[in-house]
Amino acid sequence: MTGDARFRGSYPALVTPFKDDQVDKAAFKKLVNWQISEGSHGLVPVGTTGESPTLSHAEHKDVVEMCIDEANGRVPVIAGAGSNSTAEALDFARHAEGAGADAVLVVTPYYNKPPQSGLLRHFSMIADAVSIPVIVYDIPGRSIVAVNDDTLAELAKHPNIDGIKDATADLGRPTRILNNIGPGFSQLSGEDATTLASRIAGGHGGISVTCNIAPKLLAEMHNAFDAGNIARAMEINAQLMPLHDAMFCEASPGPVKYAASLLGLCAPTLRAPLGEIADASKKQVEDALRFAGLWS
Repeated sequence: MTGDARFRGSYPALVTPFKDDQVDKAAFKKLVNWQISEGSHGLVPVGTTGESPTLSHAEHKDVVEMCIDEANGRVPVIAGAGSNSTAEALDFARHAEGAGADAVLVVTPYYNKPPQSGLLRHFSMIADAVSIPVIVYDIPGRSIVAVNDDTLAELAKHPNIDGIKDATADLGRPTRILNNIGPGFSQLSGEDATTLASRIAGGHGGISVTCNIAPKLLAEMHNAFDAGNIARAMEINAQLMPLHDAMFCEASPGPVKYAASLLGLCAPTLRAPLGEIADASKKQVEDALRFAGLWS
């Protein structure tokens, strides 16, 4: 693979706001526009943070369409299209392409525990079915299975498989991928606390939970890094570190939705089986927002 990575910088893994247990379309559209105005380099709807497991298929597709329509070409949209059913993921990916998404994010199949050969088959079938880039989402903490480096290198040979969202927090991995695949394969961190370190190791950006509530600071961090101002990037990273930690004090997106509610972005409502976060978790989120200078 040659050339530079197609996807770079700061991408929020967007929350899906709810009101009366329905998708709050007005709040979602407001969030999309705010993210763009604050400098986010792209948008990622209906991933884990967007509560994709508890959205109906119709809701999933509606949120993707809303995001694309509201962004209106101002920034790339990488639409979540994952499932532990390959046929279902194919349907989501084809829909995202038809709606105008710039790429799809496809998580490793969870619960079924496919072997590496099954992962090759899954991602290849999806990439064969669409003409937009496929981003492999490797998050073994949630899906149990992991994409081996050799498997990823094999997948990267496919012309439509263009990158990885790596939530392993393995800071040796960006350099290994760079050596094995090359600089044109987009490497996006999926773990906020190690995103800056992954950039130093060869990564290109991050798909971030924290970006829902701190888009300007995270965009500035990536911009500073790209400009060679490592000191400023480190300063912002330190400012946000308690917030990165707080976002995972309970199962995401519980903490980030609570933080978003404090900032007036959306209600803290979650769909069952997730629910209101504990008081101790709320305090951790509040303290972290204060430390970051985002709330008082």
